[in-house]
Amino acid sequence: MSELVFIGTSDAFGAGGRRQSAMLVRAPGGSVLVDCGATTSGGLSELAIARDEIDAILISHFHGDHFGGIPFLLLGALYEDRRRRPLCIAGPRGIEARVRALATAMGYSLDEREWSFPIRFEELSPGRPREIGPITADAFEVFHQPQTEPHGLALRVGSQRLVYSGDTGFFPGFAERVGAADLFVCECTYLDNDFEYHISHQDLVARRHEFRCARIVLTHLGDEMLAYRDKAAFETADDGLRIRL
Repeated sequence: MSELVFIGTSDAFGAGGRRQSAMLVRAPGGSVLVDCGATTSGGLSELAIARDEIDAILISHFHGDHFGGIPFLLLGALYEDRRRRPLCIAGPRGIEARVRALATAMGYSLDEREWSFPIRFEELSPGRPREIGPITADAFEVFHQPQTEPHGLALRVGSQRLVYSGDTGFFPGFAERVGAADLFVCECTYLDNDFEYHISHQDLVARRHEFRCARIVLTHLGDEMLAYRDKAAFETADDGLRIRL
């Protein structure tokens, strides 16, 4: 059985006491962590998900609430778990340099210790699907701060197609990128706003007719969206929500 587990569903600021962005995709052949915000290690512990279950980490872009938890996860795997299995970390261009620089800035240089497990970095290029652990990942460019190398992710999990928006505002061809996905996990930070780099509920409602996907679940929720969620036109995710794929 395949499933999606939401580890963190808040915006960058922990709206509503929630954790930052992270999802675990479980497939028959293993598990992939999609995004790894700074609060992810605590979320895995609270949900009783072992770090050693994770075969790969897949990153959408380089904002701390989406990749800031990687150094802690690596150190936990090394010192607490005594991990031996390889771990793949995949993401946009520059993924290895970004992770190494982040770890060094946090005082946990990856170069100053002997690793008990191999760490492999892979760069994803739009339009070039890659096998990442038990899934196939196809990145596509989205509309967010360009210095973060922002991408959405189309994931093939067995016979199911899961699309994750990452962080983005609307852009031409967005609905076509989502296509006829079985599940579209879409960021929805705001209820209504003029900030071009994030999607608002109002914009999504206005453009719902453009999408052909079977199901939409909203994540990356800010305070105003949390207050409105009982009236939302779409399903909204909670930390710990599990969806069978």
